[in-house]
Formats: sequence, C-alpha cells, structure tokens
Amino acid sequence: MIRDISLEDLMIMQQRDRHTTVDVRSPKEFEESTIPGSLNIPVFNDEERAEIGTLYKQVSPEAAKERGLEIFSQKLPAFIKEFKEIEGPATVFCWRGGMRSKTAATVLELMGIHVNRLSGGIRSYRQWIVKELEKEEFTPELIVLDGYTGTGKTNILRQLDKLGLPILDIEKMAGHRGSIFGQIGLQPNNQKKFDSLLIHEMKRWKDEPFVMIEGESKRIGKVLLPPFLFNKKENGRHIIIHLPMEQRVQNILEDYEPWNSPVQFVEAFQLIKKRLKPSLAVEIEMLLEQQEFAQAIELLLINYYDPRYEHSTSIKPGEAIIIHASDVDDALAKVVEIYHTLTDKQQKTP
Repeated sequence: MIRDISLEDLMIMQQRDRHTTVDVRSPKEFEESTIPGSLNIPVFNDEERAEIGTLYKQVSPEAAKERGLEIFSQKLPAFIKEFKEIEGPATVFCWRGGMRSKTAATVLELMGIHVNRLSGGIRSYRQWIVKELEKEEFTPELIVLDGYTGTGKTNILRQLDKLGLPILDIEKMAGHRGSIFGQIGLQPNNQKKFDSLLIHEMKRWKDEPFVMIEGESKRIGKVLLPPFLFNKKENGRHIIIHLPMEQRVQNILEDYEPWNSPVQFVEAFQLIKKRLKPSLAVEIEMLLEQQEFAQAIELLLINYYDPRYEHSTSIKPGEAIIIHASDVDDALAKVVEIYHTLTDKQQKTP
C-alpha cells in the first residue's frame, strides 16, 4: 500500500536514518529546483512532458493520460532498475504530489519496491522554504572574508569546509563567482534553487557560535541574498586578506582557467569595456584575444577591480582584522587561527 507522508514526516525520517528522496519530474524541472540531495528518476523526459502537456490542453485529459501510459510503459524496466539500486527507504515526489508520483509509486509497489510519496510534492517544500526565509532567523555571528579580487577568499572558504569548519559558500550555492566572468564554466542557479540550498546550510550550522562567509554583494549572478543575511554579513566580524599582486593573478588563472573559454572571456569583457579609458580597454581586449591572460588580469585588477572594491567597501581598517599573507595557504592558516581564537574566547566568556 502506498503511504503518503507530509514534509514534516520526511524531514524526521531524514534526521533519523539514511533516506533517499527521488524527484520523478522531468530533468529540466529537476535542474530548476528540487529538494537538495534528491535523485532524478523521471517518469517523462522534457520532450515527452511537453508532448503530454500539449495533448492535455489541445485534445483532452484522457488523450494525455493514454499517451503518458504508452510512453511510460516502454521505459518501465529501466525505471524499476534504477529504484532497485537505491539502498534504504525512499520517498518519491513530483510537482504537487499528483499523477507522476502516484503512477511511479503504484508501479514500484506492484514490483515489490515500497516507497513513500510526498504529499503536496515539491510545491509543499517550496512553501516551507519561503516560510523559513520569512522568519529571518540565523543566530551564529558571521566571520566575513574580505579583500581585493584574487586574494583566494573562495578557495580559503572551501578549504575551511574540508577542515569541517562552519561556512556558507554563497558562490557555490549561486553557481556563480560574483564577477563579470563569474558564470564562465559554471551553471548559474535560479533563486528557488539558491534559496533551497541556503536554508539547508543555515539549518546545518544554526547552533554554531560563528559561521564563515565571503564578503559578497547583494546580487551574485542570477540570485539575491536575503536582506536579513546581507545585513548580518555587513555587521559581522570582517577579516581583510592581502596577498601580493603576482599571487592574486595566479589565483585567478587557476580558478577561471581562461584558456579553456577564451571567446567567452572576450565577450564578458564587453560588459565593462566602456567603464575603462579607451586606450586601456583596447590594450586589455587585445591581450585577451592574444590569450595573454596574466597581463590582462593584472591590468583589470589595477584599473577596474581594485578601485571598485575601495569605493564600495564600507569597512574601516580599524574595524577589521587585517591579514598579510604570502599565499593562500598562509592566509588559510591565519584565518583558522583567528576562528579558533574567537570560539575559544566565547566559550570562556560566562
């Protein structure tokens, strides 16, 4: 017998034991937004979903159901095989807990594979995300990594994550590096997907005294930080990282690998070309076209990114911890030391 469960029940199950969620919607729907950690085993692919939707609107619901059954029956062996590979209990869901998840659960039940079905589908999950954001709750104090472009802030943050320290990797959740070249080589996320990832990470670290985050602007690629989190970041404890120019250029080269997407870099440069002196813009564009990336990056740092950072930052030197490091590893060690000093101090405070 198929068991319908609420979102609250699902979350309790996930906390107690390993529990797999399976999104049976089309790959495009899955990519746009899903429950983090879910597998995608679609009942219909994108083209099939479009065909059935057209039949539903232009012919009749019955014609759409018949065509849907015809399509799904042909892929049943592969569909069932994928579910057999899942270890432990599983819950399936679609958009509103409708026909696709019901069909999937029914077929699996007939084959002796017992799954739950999420009542209300991912729509109920999205409603929960919105309500969580509206609470504007996140108690940990933020330690904010700031500094000029290329000082390895994102790299440091991800090394901190590997060390098991609490971080919020906003750029990773946004699928964007936060610059005009920020989406090259990445897949930017939409607001729904970003919100979902953010809430799960906030829940993960809610009981920590400090959480580390990069000094981002309100907008990162296609998404916006919630105002309460942006304000919390602005009022956090700031660490300003300084690295030598040659190290900053090297960090950017290693992060972006512009030689893999040279045309895209030239195209992205057009977005800021008018903000530079004409002679300088021509020189940088020529360097990019000739794939002299190190020289182009240094000129962009000196003449565009550094002045913009100095103009936009509201942090006064006396209000931040300043780190002068030789490279990213040196900066990482100093950030870790600062984090442990702050947490030790707080634990000793009565």
